[in-house]
Amino acid sequence: MADPFFFGYGSLVNTATHSYPDPIPARLTGWRRMWRHTSLRDVAFLTVIPDASAEIEGLIAQVPDNDWAALDLREHAYSRAAIARETLTIDSPRDVAVQIYQTRTDQDAAPSTRHPILRSYLDVVVQGYLRVFGENGAARFFETTDGWDAPILDDRAAPQYPRHQRLTAQETALVDRLLAAHM
Repeated sequence: MADPFFFGYGSLVNTATHSYPDPIPARLTGWRRMWRHTSLRDVAFLTVIPDASAEIEGLIAQVPDNDWAALDLREHAYSRAAIARETLTIDSPRDVAVQIYQTRTDQDAAPSTRHPILRSYLDVVVQGYLRVFGENGAARFFETTDGWDAPILDDRAAPQYPRHQRLTAQETALVDRLLAAHM
C-alpha cells in the first residue's frame, strides 16, 4: 500500500518547517480556512471548516511508512480526518489517500487579545504560500481565510512560533502589505 499524504493549508505549506517527502501543490474544494483559538494552545492558529462554496490552496506531502506520530505531535491541538480524493485537485497521476488536520469545534473559539495570531506564525505561512504559489498565491491565502479581525502579536523581534523562519525584506514587506489590506 502506498504511503498516505497530509493536506497542509498553513505552516505545513512552508517546506522549510518539515522534511516530509514528495510535496505537491494542491487545491481542496469544500473547505474554508479560518483563524481560531483552541483551548489546547495559547495563541490562535489556522483551521479549516466545511464550506461547499469554498476552495483553498495548500500542499500535500507523504507520511512515510504510515508513521503519523511525529506529525500528530506537531499538530497536537488538531484532529486528523480523511478527505475525499475527489475534493482534491493535484498535478499528479498518483492515487493518493489524504488526511487533514482541523481543530475540534468543542475546544475552539475566536482569537482574542489573550490568544492572538503570532506574526511569526503568519510570516511562516505566507512565506510558504509565496514560495509555492507566488505573490498571487500569497494574496489568495489572505482572500480565502476568515478571521482577519483577530489581534496580531508582533513577535518578529523575538519569535514565539517554534518553527519561525527568517524572511527576506521583500517577504516581510509582502506580509505587511497583504495583512494591512485585510485588517
